[in-house]
Amino acid sequence: MLKIDNVTKRFGNLVANDAISFSLKKGKVLSLLGENGAGKTTLMNIIFGHYTADEGSIEVNGRRLKASNPAEAIALGVGMVHQHFTLADNLTVLENIILGTEAIWQWRQNKKTARARLAHLATEYGLHVNPDSPVKSLTVGEKQRVEILKALYRGAKILILDEPTAVLTPQETDQLFATLRDMIAQGLSVIFISHKLGEVMSIADDVVVLRHGKLVASFPIAEASREIIAEKMVGEVVPAPRRQVMQAGDQLLGLENVELKGNSGHLLLKNISLNLQRHQIIGIAGVSGNGQKALSDLISGMAKPSEGSFRVKGAHISHFDPRDMIARGVGRVPEDRHVEGVVGDFSIKENLVLENYEDGKFSKFGWLQNRTIIDHAKRLIETFDVRGGTPDTIIRGLSGGNMQKVILARVLDNNPEIILANQPTRGLDVGAATFVHDKIFKAKAAGAGVLLISEDLEELLAVSDKIAVMYHGQISAQIPVEEVTLQQLGLLMSGDGFVASSVESNHAA
Repeated sequence: MLKIDNVTKRFGNLVANDAISFSLKKGKVLSLLGENGAGKTTLMNIIFGHYTADEGSIEVNGRRLKASNPAEAIALGVGMVHQHFTLADNLTVLENIILGTEAIWQWRQNKKTARARLAHLATEYGLHVNPDSPVKSLTVGEKQRVEILKALYRGAKILILDEPTAVLTPQETDQLFATLRDMIAQGLSVIFISHKLGEVMSIADDVVVLRHGKLVASFPIAEASREIIAEKMVGEVVPAPRRQVMQAGDQLLGLENVELKGNSGHLLLKNISLNLQRHQIIGIAGVSGNGQKALSDLISGMAKPSEGSFRVKGAHISHFDPRDMIARGVGRVPEDRHVEGVVGDFSIKENLVLENYEDGKFSKFGWLQNRTIIDHAKRLIETFDVRGGTPDTIIRGLSGGNMQKVILARVLDNNPEIILANQPTRGLDVGAATFVHDKIFKAKAAGAGVLLISEDLEELLAVSDKIAVMYHGQISAQIPVEEVTLQQLGLLMSGDGFVASSVESNHAA
């Protein structure tokens, strides 16, 4: 179905893809793996027509892909579901699916025919969703189905899935995989990109591994293990994160019956009670959109509660300001690294001093000390293994994983006592994620308290001391990690058996 033959792509002196060759067979799943910056995204953009290869060729079902044009790739049967959904929330499911498929001069949409075709696809592949529902009213899992239906509606015979389970509950992931297996049985071919090696082992037929732009391994999944794949991706044995059980110390962060209202007056957070102590990692689970961002904004000083008590290291907080929270020892790793984590047009060295450039170390009499800032950046680039740039490199040119390392370096180098880590390993390869976990463990051992917000339940179970679940702006009691299972967390995330925390239950936890 797909043949990649010696594909090479350069960006200046950087060779993003170096003579890569592999093939995808009909009715098979090929998992494309590699570290952040290994060249996966570049290669997928070439297949989907966003880029043109400098050398080599691509054939789709025996026909050569000639132009740098997504329309040609779609016409040849290539569909791509991006990690971040590309849906218009104000339109219905049906309107989203047919958007862009009709001639611009057509004076009215043929919704009757489109509805019938959509119903056929939904029945054939088990992707049931109400065509008249506004997309904004759908769950994350339903939006995922709409994205897949969009590709199938356009005649996709090859489906590229980029981190398709990043925001799904375990139950939604199981449902997605069941759907994929039905689609594969009917002849669909899939390129599956994921950093969750357990999922790769479950769904893939073959594995292709890229490292530093080169193809370093290609083998059937039957000959692989998680350890072998991780070693091929990183180039060395990757130890699993090991949580050290420690006696929790003094309270660092205390929330009691906290409420937060949005701009329209509706409650974003309701009766939130939370306790974070020294030498402790509290994991926060939940499907995206259940109040995690509001909680993160609150703790980082970007929002002020309307009700309740908020304490940092025993001091009652009434003035909420990001600068004040940093001064109190709160370090924030934001959920969206592109929007809130960095200034894309700034260099690496500038981004590394964004939160402390006025402390006298990096500026004197209002003037930035460039030599000091460069030396600071060189040290952190080496310490945090930031690849693909120098202190003067504009940060938007880095891969997502290396951009995340810059953010972690900025936060952790200040030795914060309270670390708010919101999706710190989202989109990171196994080596980079292990590096992040190691830094978090070291901060915990040094006396910090860590609030880890993640949609990766395996990560939470491996790293956290206690786990709480957020659902519809509320939070459950903190459960010791030894007493909870993946299935229980998934049920709580979907609201099944969810009981909101109270001050009393939280103290008991």
